[in-house]
Amino acid sequence: MDTKLSPIKLDSYQPLREVVCETLRDAIRKGKLKPGERLMESQLAEDLGVSRTPVREAIRKLELEGYVIMMPRRGTYVANLSIRDVNEVFEIRTSLDSLASGLAAERITDEELERLQRLLVAIGGYIEENDMDKIVECDTEFHDLLYQASRNSRLVGIIFNLREQLTRFRSTSMAFPGRLKATLEEHRRIVEAIAQGDVAEARAAAEYHMEKSEQTLLESMEVMKKRGK
Repeated sequence: MDTKLSPIKLDSYQPLREVVCETLRDAIRKGKLKPGERLMESQLAEDLGVSRTPVREAIRKLELEGYVIMMPRRGTYVANLSIRDVNEVFEIRTSLDSLASGLAAERITDEELERLQRLLVAIGGYIEENDMDKIVECDTEFHDLLYQASRNSRLVGIIFNLREQLTRFRSTSMAFPGRLKATLEEHRRIVEAIAQGDVAEARAAAEYHMEKSEQTLLESMEVMKKRGK
């Protein structure tokens, strides 16, 4: 396995296992560690300049998050998301995002609503500049704020866990032709419903957004498969 990972800096305030976990998670998201690739603890430890213990702990956490799969007597591999996996995750995410948006329509503060509206403007500007990193950053902030406005911490925790399982495909999905502007309009519909306190419309708008997100992700995965990526 040639991961080409760089040694991590050991001056972080975070526990070493967390630093290792973030490093591996980021490598999977960016495609440095590809779906189906076997992960060898000893090799990863050598590449990162750490002992095997924090690597082992990080891999266990990544397994819970859905990034890797541990197979008895066969080893540990980067998880290869299947169509069934995507369908299952989105079935749950659609319901949870719908609930969160409906609760936000009832509980959002004026300050949070203003921040959501500003984020829409910012995302629109970054789309014009074709700045994908900023688009993803603002999109994440948009959804985080939306979930926060639900005032249900347990709901937010469950959504975050599920979202992590699809994060590595996010940039590819959002880069799909026409998806960025469509996403912006879907977001705008959600915000308008929340601003009006329309619970039913907020939930419907969130469901539509998740359905379109799933459709685009599946289409982008098919394109990647055909390209052999």
